[in-house]
This record gives sequence, C-alpha cells and structure tokens, in this order.
Amino acid sequence: MPRAGLSAGSPKVDFAIDMGNPLLNRTVDGFLKIAAVGACKVAAEDAFECLHKGSVSKNKLEQTLKNMCKEGAYWGAVAGLYVGVEYGVEKIRGRYDWKNALIGGVVSGAIISAASNSKADKIAKDAITGGAIATAVEFINYLT
Repeated sequence: MPRAGLSAGSPKVDFAIDMGNPLLNRTVDGFLKIAAVGACKVAAEDAFECLHKGSVSKNKLEQTLKNMCKEGAYWGAVAGLYVGVEYGVEKIRGRYDWKNALIGGVVSGAIISAASNSKADKIAKDAITGGAIATAVEFINYLT
C-alpha cells in the first residue's frame, strides 16, 4: 500500500492510499514519491534564480507553480510506469532479482521515448539507457 510521510523531529504526518490492487498500489506510490522530487527540483532551481536576481514577482511565482506541476507529473508518470512494469515482470517471472529492473527499465525507456515521437534509433538508445540505469540502481541497492 502506498505510504508517504513528512517528519521534522518527533511529530510525523503519514498517509496511505489503497487502490485495492498491489500493481496499482506500487504504481501510485512510485508516482507520488518521484512527482514530489520533480516538483521540489523546480522549486529549488527557481528559488535559487530569484535569490540570484534579488527579486520575486507574482508572474514568476505562477510560472514556478506551473513548472512544478508539469515536472512533477512528468517524472511521476515515468516512475509510475517503471514501477508498474517492474512489478508486472516480477509477477510474470515469479522471481525478484536484478533482471526485473533491467526489463522494467528497457520497457519504460522505450515507451517514454516512443511517446515523445522519437525515431527508432533514439528509442533504442533510451531503452538501453533506462535498462542500464535501473540495473545499476538495483546493484547499488544490493551493495548498501
């Protein structure tokens, strides 16, 4: 079941979303976690830009909020797709190992690239990149 939380010291805010299906639960969890990271990335970059320029405007704030939503939705969708594919592969193969991450990364990279109207060479490169990154993360998690 997807869980998220905020804590600063001892008080903790925690919530869970149950979609009634393990695949949907993991997909939504992946979306929410990475969407928040994408939104925070935009907020940090735009805050730095405002501090560097020494001014903040209502227009800049509105643009930042729009960009936070856009980046959050994009990266959340990427993460949700990857997590869903990896979980599906795990269920089909009946095993939990690095190969699920590899297949999930390849499929996700190819789908995301194809959805952005890339050519066949770019789709293949993005599929390879997705598989390589997902597999590397799996191995790094294993080492730590």
